[in-house]
Amino acid sequence: MTPRPHDALFKSAFETPAHAAALLRALVPTTLGELIAWDTLTGETGSFVDPRLADRHSDLVFSARLRAAPFSVIYVLLEHQSTGDPTMPLRTMSYEARIWHRFRKAYRATWLPPILAVVISHVRGGWTTARTLAELFDPAISACPALAALAALVPRVPLIIEDLAHRSNADLRAWMLPAFPKLALWLLRDARDPRRLLASFDTWIDSFAEVERASGGSDAMTTLLTYLFRVVKPMHHDELRAKVRQLGPRAEEITMSIVDMWHEQGRAKGRQEGRVEGRIAALRRLILVKFGCQMLDDRYEAAIRNATLDALDGYLQRVLTADSVAAVFED
Repeated sequence: MTPRPHDALFKSAFETPAHAAALLRALVPTTLGELIAWDTLTGETGSFVDPRLADRHSDLVFSARLRAAPFSVIYVLLEHQSTGDPTMPLRTMSYEARIWHRFRKAYRATWLPPILAVVISHVRGGWTTARTLAELFDPAISACPALAALAALVPRVPLIIEDLAHRSNADLRAWMLPAFPKLALWLLRDARDPRRLLASFDTWIDSFAEVERASGGSDAMTTLLTYLFRVVKPMHHDELRAKVRQLGPRAEEITMSIVDMWHEQGRAKGRQEGRVEGRIAALRRLILVKFGCQMLDDRYEAAIRNATLDALDGYLQRVLTADSVAAVFED
């Protein structure tokens, strides 16, 4: 089970260049969109490593040709955010810098490509933080005419923020997108608000049917339904399953498979936790009896609690021959 279901759904829906291009056409200002040859949009690697070897990651990165200059290229950063991030423009600038460094290294080009940054926000209540890097600077710099020379040093790094919180079902349905990415946007917007999700579910039944009929429909339906039952809280699952039954027997079959898988994962996790707790209790009892302790020192208690199953087995073997409590835990 993925620990980052929003990321998984977003990437499944928009890593296909045609899907990303259809979304971007709807969001990018016309004057800019007309300059981009959207049919040339190509996926690029989105993972970067900075000089300190700290992992950095952007959601999706694409490149495309420019119509006005057919030998020139533009890069597109397509991000999604489930929570507000006041430093989003700064993060974006760090991604852009890595793209430029990589571009210069790969192509030895004289000119750097422009980069368009688009953020799909499904932040509850809407996006309320900075949309440009300039907003992270003291506003007095730009407001004071006497500081014009200083203001010229402040970079803008603008973001296009698509705020799903303020989009209606009609808005989403009007976009010229295939059914799968359109449903993904709806679920990103509503899945953490079960009442809103259940109230609007019937509006999207025809889109689910379209997904099921399409090539790869079974995989797409599995992705959507897995996300639904992963994000919607269990207290609403009975109502959700009643809605899913309206989608037909295939959707119900997929749902049953998902539920069975999670139950088995839960049982396996319970068995693992039971084994761990049993070893913890046995180890603690052996140490207290062998060394005549009333209780364990906090650092040893923490070591036991944080130990893996293999580490606990090692401690249990060591306690048989150790001549002190410290010897049980030393490396």
